[in-house]
Amino acid sequence: MTIQPQDLLAALNFRYATKAFDAARKIPAETWDAIEESLVLTPSSFGLQPWKFLIVENPDIREKLKAASWNQPQLTDASHLVVLTARTDLTRADIDSWIARLSEVQGTPLEALAGLSGMIASFSSAMTAAEKQAWNTRQVYIALGQLMSSAAVLGIDSCPLEGISPADYDTILGLPGTGYATAVACALGYRSPEDKYATAPKARFPDEKVIAHL
Repeated sequence: MTIQPQDLLAALNFRYATKAFDAARKIPAETWDAIEESLVLTPSSFGLQPWKFLIVENPDIREKLKAASWNQPQLTDASHLVVLTARTDLTRADIDSWIARLSEVQGTPLEALAGLSGMIASFSSAMTAAEKQAWNTRQVYIALGQLMSSAAVLGIDSCPLEGISPADYDTILGLPGTGYATAVACALGYRSPEDKYATAPKARFPDEKVIAHL
């Protein structure tokens, strides 16, 4: 299934970092289910999916996260809030878990995947613990891009949130000791009619400044 090029560009032009959400409007369940599935379908290096996506529904938790986010109103006004977390490590158990899942889904014998498993393990063992977490976090940003683009195609507004305290988020969400740490958050919902940024022209460099054909 495809969409027309002009429809894709219209959706991407529709998208902007929404500063004011309409707190009274909620994303329909069917639409939200599709957005969640878009997260599940996010590509990752080696297919490892070194992440967990926390859909924060509890209003008390969202209030606490707001305090750890410079009191940005999107945290509590948006219909939905997603905290994207990254694995803090990349262990042999992580690799084995993925290889087992790949074998199950694709019907490939484990022994046929031994070469892939060894390659990933070799790649992982060459990194320090800090490098592994940084690599995992970069993977999470692929998911963030997919989340916002998918939402835009469905007519849903979003706002990526890096103006947060990841350490405070980890504490509030009970992440220490789980093997996951906060990377970034994203609020999703419907823009408020009062958000002045909704009608501001997109400021982007000309194509020739950011794209080169070699």
